[in-house]
Amino acid sequence: MKRRSLPVAAALTATAALLLTACGSGDDKSGDNDKIAGAGQGAETPKESASAEGAPAGDKPDGVDVSLPKDMNLVFDWDKPKDKNEAAAMQDAANYVRAIYRGVDKRTTKDASLVAYSTGDGTNYAKTQINARLDGGWTAHGTRRHYQATTRSAPNGNSVEVAFCVDSSKFYSKEIKTGKVLKGAPNITDFDYFKIIMVKLPTGDGLWQASKVFVEAKAAKCQ
Repeated sequence: MKRRSLPVAAALTATAALLLTACGSGDDKSGDNDKIAGAGQGAETPKESASAEGAPAGDKPDGVDVSLPKDMNLVFDWDKPKDKNEAAAMQDAANYVRAIYRGVDKRTTKDASLVAYSTGDGTNYAKTQINARLDGGWTAHGTRRHYQATTRSAPNGNSVEVAFCVDSSKFYSKEIKTGKVLKGAPNITDFDYFKIIMVKLPTGDGLWQASKVFVEAKAAKCQ
């Protein structure tokens, strides 16, 4: 089914693409074109993180449950950067993505994981994504791959930009009522490029939260 344009909070400025493509490619699948942006931070050239295979977080990083069902597989194919803050921000960016899909699975925008790993526009974006699936009667099924990650720190050290590619060609919408998985032919719409601005929680011991989401749809550089 076709991707649908979803309502976005008026306070958020639009960019091109989406964080969640809860479906693979093709015109017969359901998805969304949420376009959310925020002010960029840091002007330094991104620092490349290692491109080898990454290490998934445990089910309860920071004591917060981000576990997902077995048929909702999020793969983070990256290594941690050497900088301690950038490594922590990258890990929690992954947890932010997990938190959104946990909300999709649990059918709620109030899961503790979303509270832990997002703030401001990051929270609003996540809620928009989750609500789209609640309204459509969908969950997600398959494998979503995240790769080619880079990080860069703002001069003040309190925010880190985590950028990466996403391949959703094997990640589909699934109807809650029927259990039907909605598939389609591979397409450029399966590839997106993300920049998530992670901010350090002042009262948290090493906890970082997604505050802004920049997205580029149909990202040829990710193919």
